[in-house]
Amino acid sequence: MGLTKAPGEVYMGEVQRIMYVHVPTAWNAMLALSFAFVCALCFLLTNAWKWDSRWKLPWRWRGALAAALHPGVHLAKPTWGVWWDWDPRLTTTAVMVFAFGGILALRAFVDDPARRAVWSAVACIVAFVDVPIVYFSVKWWNSLHQAQSTPQTVSSAFHLPLRVNAFGILFLWTGLVALRSRVASLRLRNELGPPLPDSKPAVTGAAPIAGGAS
Repeated sequence: MGLTKAPGEVYMGEVQRIMYVHVPTAWNAMLALSFAFVCALCFLLTNAWKWDSRWKLPWRWRGALAAALHPGVHLAKPTWGVWWDWDPRLTTTAVMVFAFGGILALRAFVDDPARRAVWSAVACIVAFVDVPIVYFSVKWWNSLHQAQSTPQTVSSAFHLPLRVNAFGILFLWTGLVALRSRVASLRLRNELGPPLPDSKPAVTGAAPIAGGAS
């Protein structure tokens, strides 16, 4: 729809169609990191392992941040004249990508499940401080990046493609969260649980102990 049905933008022309990927991906990335923050907080307050399993995918969703930055860079060149600028929005977003990427490294290097969960949850909460800074950066500082758009400031011809893509990415992300949480729970069960006893006799055809068990 964004490529064929929606009209080109008056000032940006056809390059504006990048927005149908850039904007919905950025929306969902911010939502994913907010979900990660809530899960990390719930884990620290409840010590329930389900919260650690649920937020593993959202911080892996840092790839969505990179996906939001990548088309943003390609949109910046024809509109701003540069591939990259130390703009407040771009700079704070780059910091956010590296911060949540650091959590991935932390989880990879800590073997103990309990310490890994606590340390990464605390790191997630600290990294989340940058999320509202990213959102409000265009309001707090002079920025090349435009301010947040609303239905009142966006032409109605652009609404439907933006919303369809936003919900499409949201449904994909939700399904991946459910799948990744299930996988994480199974792996955690193997890490925390003792080895399951073998229900079969150790020696095939072994006879029972005489007299039976007391």
